[in-house]
Amino acid sequence: LMSQHFSAIAAAGPIVGPIAACLAVGWLPALLWIVVGVVLIGAVHDFSALVASVRHGAHSVADIAKQHLGKRAYLALVAFIWIALLYVILAFTAVTADTFKGVSEDLAGARGTFNKGGAVAAASAMYLVLALIMGVCQRYLKAPVWLLTLIFVPATLGCVWLGTSVGQSWNLPVNAWYAIILGYCLVASMLPMWLLQQPRGYLGGFVLYIAIAVGLAGVLAGGFTIEYPAVMDQLLFPFLFVTIACGACSGFHGLICGGTTSRQIAKESHCRPIGFGAMLLEGLVAVIALSTVMILTSQAAAKAGAPAQIYGDGLASFFVALVTGGARAQEGSALWLFAATFGAMAFSTFVFDTLDVSTRLGRYLLQELFRTPGKVAGVLAAGATAGVPLAVLLLAEPGSWRQFWTLFGTSNQLLAALTLLGVTVWLYKSGKRVWYVFLPMLFVMAVTLTALSIQIWLGVRAGMDGAWRIAPAAAGGGGSGGRLNPVIVNAAVAIALLGLGLAFIVQGMRAAARVRRERAGAPAASPAA
Repeated sequence: LMSQHFSAIAAAGPIVGPIAACLAVGWLPALLWIVVGVVLIGAVHDFSALVASVRHGAHSVADIAKQHLGKRAYLALVAFIWIALLYVILAFTAVTADTFKGVSEDLAGARGTFNKGGAVAAASAMYLVLALIMGVCQRYLKAPVWLLTLIFVPATLGCVWLGTSVGQSWNLPVNAWYAIILGYCLVASMLPMWLLQQPRGYLGGFVLYIAIAVGLAGVLAGGFTIEYPAVMDQLLFPFLFVTIACGACSGFHGLICGGTTSRQIAKESHCRPIGFGAMLLEGLVAVIALSTVMILTSQAAAKAGAPAQIYGDGLASFFVALVTGGARAQEGSALWLFAATFGAMAFSTFVFDTLDVSTRLGRYLLQELFRTPGKVAGVLAAGATAGVPLAVLLLAEPGSWRQFWTLFGTSNQLLAALTLLGVTVWLYKSGKRVWYVFLPMLFVMAVTLTALSIQIWLGVRAGMDGAWRIAPAAAGGGGSGGRLNPVIVNAAVAIALLGLGLAFIVQGMRAAARVRRERAGAPAASPAA
């Protein structure tokens, strides 16, 4: 269960967020927020959300809010979660597609026609096929888990090696990868859990554990030194916190805790190692991702650019240093190609688990909201959940993921604050201590509401300047023609999220006031219908 839960919650957030934040503000502020945020906020959120779901019969966060805050709070939270999931899918699809496209300049001459992006795409696709085969073997052949592990975990590493040989035939434009990735998400969200999600999560857990082991060993024993500046002259509040996002605190984890993990907990005491412990592991992933920037100079980091490339090449450097006893392998050698492909595939493995889980959760939410069970309704709901991000990605300028990432991190952490608010009301009604969830909730709420307000203002200012679209030739320019301006898109979505969030907060305050009146002996007002 730890493997499946960890692979579901650990996605692009603890990799892209810390790297992007480090590039902007330096490694020291990012490191402090990761460590402090994970221990005092992120792990507390995950653990309390998991326990709350277990105590409420494995119900979702939205169902718990409905019970303790009322139906209006439930509807506001469901709508908020669905929009937040769209941004999870949008941001993660964009950064994953970037790892699949093109020939990496630093390896352009390796093996003549080596395509790093194609190698990662091929290895990732073969990994998903392996998961399907493993699911069938476990379901119909009743093969024991130990035997499946001995066969399919080494086979996953074999996919990495094979990907380096066939990657040149996987050279597709980024828009094609958007469609392929989201088409996969639609199909995967409709498949039975045993066929893909469970075996893929199990295999993905081993990939993640190997990546953590390689990264940790490389940090401690690889002989690398810190080259990147500790602090840079950039504004920290509020965007440092929402950029790192899942690396310190993630509302998406609450959906996993209440959506799937709570239904598989054998006993309540397991909530601590699963809920609190998996978030500590995610914090370690974030620190390792941060270290891949720390070993670079400012010039090297600027040249590498994309966080996924920095992470993949950093893991490759750690792996090669360990295998060769500290020697630096030549870029383009067979060892380097394998290590670089594995590093980038580890990144995509983090992401795939979250992408199809997000699409599945979005399908559940829409079907539950409109009370439309059945496969046809499920396909329509999954199509809407995957189709909206696809439309935005196709209409926006390539590379807009950086703007979308900021709102993704904001919505994700505001969802964590709303979850903590619901847990606070539940604990308060139960006569329990609340300070350890109430104080983190206040901090994350202040950060995210400030970030939302700033993004709304930036969008309003861009609209007043007439920059509704971006000219294709200049991603930073204005004008009436061209592609959608992501700043305008973010502002429109931020207004909706801010309204829904404030509606939920109001219902939470009313629920707490009702409890106070009941304890004081005064007649309690009836809860919202």
